Amino acid sequence: MSTEIDEIDKIIEKTDLKCMLEFETQIFLDITHNDGIVVAAKGINLDLVIFNLLKVYCDPGNLVLVINATETEEKHYKEKLNDPNVYITTSNTSTKEREDLYLSGGINFVTTRILVVDMLKKRLPIEKITGIVVLRAHSIFESCQEAFVLRLYRQGNKTGFIKAFTKNVQSFTFGYGQIEKVMRALFVKELYIWPRFHSIVTKNLKERQPIVCELHIPIPEKMKKMQTYLLELMNLTVKELKRINKTIELQEITVENCLTKKFHKILQAQLETIWHQLSKNSLQLVEDLKTLRQLMVTMFHTDPISFYSAALNCRSKEYAQRANWVLLEPAELLFSQVNSFVFNKDKEFQPDSCPKWEPLLEILNVEVPAEMKKANITDSLILILCNDYKSCYQLKEVLTRGPQNYLYIKALVNNIPIKKISKSFNVNQDIVNVGSKDDETLPSKNKKLKTSSTSEISENESLENPLVEDFLNSYILTMSQTICEDKSEDRSNESSYVFEPFTQMENMDLTQICQMINEPKILIQTFKGSDRFINLQCTLENVKPNFIIMYHCSMTAVREIEMYEAHRQNEAPTKVYFLLHADTVEEQSYLTTLRREKEAFEFLIETKSTMVIPADQDGKSDDCLTLQRNLSTPVKNTREGGKDQVPTRQLIIVDMREFRSDLPALIHKRGIDIEPLTISIGDYILTPEICVERKSLSDLIGSLNSGRLHQQCTNMSRYYSQPMLLIEFDQNKQFGWQSYMISSDSNNFDVQQKLLVLTMHFPKLKIIWSPNPYASAQLFEELKMGKEDPNIEFAASLGGEQDLDIVQSNYNSNIYDFVQKLPGITSKNIDLFLRKGVSLEEVVKKSEEELKEIVGNSTDAKTLYSIIHEEQKPNENNEKQKNKMKGKFRAFKKK
Repeated sequence: MSTEIDEIDKIIEKTDLKCMLEFETQIFLDITHNDGIVVAAKGINLDLVIFNLLKVYCDPGNLVLVINATETEEKHYKEKLNDPNVYITTSNTSTKEREDLYLSGGINFVTTRILVVDMLKKRLPIEKITGIVVLRAHSIFESCQEAFVLRLYRQGNKTGFIKAFTKNVQSFTFGYGQIEKVMRALFVKELYIWPRFHSIVTKNLKERQPIVCELHIPIPEKMKKMQTYLLELMNLTVKELKRINKTIELQEITVENCLTKKFHKILQAQLETIWHQLSKNSLQLVEDLKTLRQLMVTMFHTDPISFYSAALNCRSKEYAQRANWVLLEPAELLFSQVNSFVFNKDKEFQPDSCPKWEPLLEILNVEVPAEMKKANITDSLILILCNDYKSCYQLKEVLTRGPQNYLYIKALVNNIPIKKISKSFNVNQDIVNVGSKDDETLPSKNKKLKTSSTSEISENESLENPLVEDFLNSYILTMSQTICEDKSEDRSNESSYVFEPFTQMENMDLTQICQMINEPKILIQTFKGSDRFINLQCTLENVKPNFIIMYHCSMTAVREIEMYEAHRQNEAPTKVYFLLHADTVEEQSYLTTLRREKEAFEFLIETKSTMVIPADQDGKSDDCLTLQRNLSTPVKNTREGGKDQVPTRQLIIVDMREFRSDLPALIHKRGIDIEPLTISIGDYILTPEICVERKSLSDLIGSLNSGRLHQQCTNMSRYYSQPMLLIEFDQNKQFGWQSYMISSDSNNFDVQQKLLVLTMHFPKLKIIWSPNPYASAQLFEELKMGKEDPNIEFAASLGGEQDLDIVQSNYNSNIYDFVQKLPGITSKNIDLFLRKGVSLEEVVKKSEEELKEIVGNSTDAKTLYSIIHEEQKPNENNEKQKNKMKGKFRAFKKK
């Protein structure tokens, strides 16, 4: 024990703890001394903790694997560590290169699909692994690939560490015992909880804070009315949904939750398993809630033109025929007010400006220049943070073109008829002339949408899918100062800025761009940061803005700004402007997000105080239940009078492409060895006779339509006497067809017809229906009971071009397929039959003894002879038995 402590102390000596805050140091020390899972609040960045953890093990003498990381994170940590002992292993890395990288030690970022195969193939020396770092640990469950990697690791390595990190606490509130399941899959016993309200976190972030200026921006009276109408409609829709579904638990579906960003995920989690039980009316009500939320978000986060177009689209005849809320009284009031957003009383084009635009321009033209002058700064960076890509593009257009010019162009894009423009609406006359001529100077995205219908525009510009082709996650504008021409005494010091886009930012590093522009500049970006940086805090550390404008509210972004400011020492504090519509759904949505996370942490803290963790859960002893593979428990053999039969080690060949699914992990957990192999016929080879092709519902429909499944069944039937088709349903959805038949080119009846034709063409094909991968793994174990293992060399040799050429050169493929369907003909005797049978005419003339010489055994010969020469009639005993059962059934019905 003392040796282990000394080793940890040496590790800590390699780390510069001074660069970390107190709570970050505590997290680092906790996770270094003991394996466990760290659950932190969103925005409480663990980047520095993970970086230092990797830094201490970045040595050729160690082999540390990092799993479940994104490509951006892999590149970020590799650049930040700046060490030759850091490697990124991808599917493009050859087998030989991977083996060399494993033996080289250091830090290796590797995908789990590659890692599973390399572990099973013994390419990776599991006993030499120093430890595994798991990111996004909340997504680890027992059937996933990451859990498979950890199970293989713990089976072959009892000394290495496992350290996991996550910032998604709300995922542990769904389901029963979720945190216990995750910890069991991770093989850890310690749970470290770090919410924002933790005393050390609160203390550290309060020691140095940014200068905050919170601007409560009132909304116009017409927007307040619209908000009221939409809330009334959402409330009525929720009540109706609960009224017609009294037997279903719908506590999470409330108006308050409907306003949150993750509302669709709440709906999915609550209703997915019972989706097929909901009536058409219920399904439409759920869709109505999504539409109403979208209208609310559009009103607050976009512009009046977009809201006007979206509202008109909902008022169309086609939509009104299926939507329930359109006919309600609040909807009539809503639609009666929509025109006032774009046209005045005289029906002149005079759209309202977005309430946040004027304060934003005032900050950029007045507040920021005053602060720059006060601090004697000539070159500053202003960071504007938005919710999505579309908002970034919108602000870029507003700042460069002007609000009214932008609104006019937006109206042209949305095909809004403009007969007359109000005199008070100061749109640039050049743009008016250009718009009337369908000018080339319109933005590329606008030109693309100009001929689109209103419904297409609404769909393309949906905030739920903001990533549109021409929208970027960041824009850079330069600020050119211009002095006002009025030199009167009260205006002599006033100045304004002209905002121009920086057009050379493609293929350039964001940090380099900010450094090369020697004048005030604006960076407009989403909360998630750029593609190069893993989070907002990373962006802040690289561009070091002087001013930050929170155009939209985000709990995570606020905390990342707090973290950034807490790490800055002896530097001028950053000034942050919050633009917020107080007493609106925008503020309520932000507060709801805070409340839900707080409740999730309180639930997790309470769960930790009561949960019981087995002493062997870390997997470092052979008694760990999670590592047991059902090899010691006797199984009842029903074929031998229920005698106990001790299972022996068994083997299943699995196609390499199947490691994308959960099934291989669950098969291995049931005590069956897996041999990863690239095979052309089938997905799973259970025995020398049994070959299984696995299909998900969506894959099944596509394969039936394309004809690929027919060819796959043909190949399986040629080489295996018991071909099987495993149709596997999604374990998170209902066991049925309904949710998969929502397409224009296929329906339930078409699929059943094609499956029927498939069974007629392949009478030996067995179709297996499985509700989830767990049931499939159990079925495979039962099918293999007491049978031989498959031949690896034989399975690998089948299906290749050479093999198919041999088959086609020796036999006519049509005759081959016909003969193999004859009773008594199997994959073992078909070659012998085709060589000795000469022709079917001669086969018909042969006696049963002569057929025995052709097919190889008396049983198959008797079956083949009887099907050719004897009249096949239903068994009389079977008919009597059926009639007897019918009589019993009728008697039962009368009772």
